[in-house]
Amino acid sequence: MRRLTVFNQVTIDGYIADSKGDMSWAHKAREDAEWNAFTASNASGGGVLVFGRVTYDLMKSFWPTPQAAAAFPVVAERMNNLQKVVFSRTLDKATWNNTTLIKDDIVSAVRTLKQQPGDDMVIFGSASIVSQLAQHNLIDEYQIVVHPIVLGKGKTMFDGVVNAIRMKLTTSRTFNNGNVLLNYEPTA
Repeated sequence: MRRLTVFNQVTIDGYIADSKGDMSWAHKAREDAEWNAFTASNASGGGVLVFGRVTYDLMKSFWPTPQAAAAFPVVAERMNNLQKVVFSRTLDKATWNNTTLIKDDIVSAVRTLKQQPGDDMVIFGSASIVSQLAQHNLIDEYQIVVHPIVLGKGKTMFDGVVNAIRMKLTTSRTFNNGNVLLNYEPTA
């Protein structure tokens, strides 16, 4: 059975984006060779990338560009070539290389994807997707990077979750730039 992991960056006050949807704060961390090596090695892994439409549009607008290739060559190559799934009721077609568009019920589609053979899947951003799948216990692991910044208000990845989801911390790692990686698995 394929695993589904969430990898998201959040502020100390728990937001993945500010009140206008901007996430640029996540890319303004203090320079840190260890953090840079971590992000490059994270991108070198395999898997299927899973997005909602908003995150898909954001990623598609950057990673296929010459600027992305020049600034982040390893990450750009992986982002552009890995298999991708985008959930959207409004997109007519997915034009980014190696992307499958799914317009059906997200919960049913992910249950089906998890049963199929293939690489594990990872969700980036996509708060509405995370909250919907979390409520149905379809997420196997949460990798959350906490950035040392407070926004005061914004968007969480768990907006709309009705029942508490208990987690256990499996690992953690602190970086010199102040970022902290926390890995959690649901306990029930």
